[in-house]
Amino acid sequence: MIVDSAVYRKGRRLPVDCGVHDYGALRAAAAGGGHDFVWVGLYEPSHLELEDIAHAFGLHPLAVEDAVVAHQRPKLELYEGNLFLTVKTLWYVDEDDAVETGEINLFVGDDFVITVRHGRGSQLRDARHGLEEQQNVLSHGPSAVVYAVCDTVVDGYLAVMEELQVDVDEVEESVFSEERTNDSVRIYTLKRELAEVRRAVLPLREPMRRFTVGAVPGILPDAGPFFRDVADHLSVAADAIDNLDSLLSTAFDAHVARIQVQQNDDMRKISAGATLIVVPTLIAGIYGMNFQHMPELGWTFGYPFSLLLMGGVVAGLWMMFKRSGWF
Repeated sequence: MIVDSAVYRKGRRLPVDCGVHDYGALRAAAAGGGHDFVWVGLYEPSHLELEDIAHAFGLHPLAVEDAVVAHQRPKLELYEGNLFLTVKTLWYVDEDDAVETGEINLFVGDDFVITVRHGRGSQLRDARHGLEEQQNVLSHGPSAVVYAVCDTVVDGYLAVMEELQVDVDEVEESVFSEERTNDSVRIYTLKRELAEVRRAVLPLREPMRRFTVGAVPGILPDAGPFFRDVADHLSVAADAIDNLDSLLSTAFDAHVARIQVQQNDDMRKISAGATLIVVPTLIAGIYGMNFQHMPELGWTFGYPFSLLLMGGVVAGLWMMFKRSGWF
């Protein structure tokens, strides 16, 4: 469906006396020259809806197919008369330690921008309103919209990285706590989520670089400094991905090492406990062999002496193990 459509001239939104689906009238209203343009925002449109827009604005059928199907890799493609940009949106679900993904596809021409959103975490209402309040930025035309969308998306990446940083800190605290914990499942889950973030962030660096140096037709060279700011934030997100992934790998190695140490401690305690049973059993076995000539067989206090001997040996062993830290 169409969320919003508007015509902009010199950084201001024009009142237009036509319906949101009257694409011909919208485009005619933006025919004043300069940086006048139409911005049509759609949310999960059907193929028929997007075909109508494609016919009105001359969009390439391959790009239209990608925008309908979604699940595209971040990319920048140039077609005759317009360009097609795909960016992935991210948001964090704390209850599941999960990063959810959406997608925004942009068709950009000299006098139009069409944004096609997929996923509930990819709303652009705030980006549109914020851009409308910055007339000097919006006066750059379609380039300003591309910047605003990319800036909003990349800010979302940084917000997700902050949430993941909190989770990684919790994992580290749990791994090095005195309690026995099972952190391997959560570490694996977080590494998978980082891989999801990496698939969204890294492919977007090349399009941002090209926007920064003014190497893309349809994007004004004057917009380069704005895209440079977005590229810087993107680099921060990429560095954070590598850092968190390294921390999780280290935490997993430490978790495995602690499990091995704990298993060694358990084996020492089991061995010490077995020794406390084996030694009295040895004494009882010797005195139970029933040979005729054995020390203390005819002694009145032989039986209590054997019990005291067993108890004394056990007590001595227990004290020795206690001092050694085995108990």
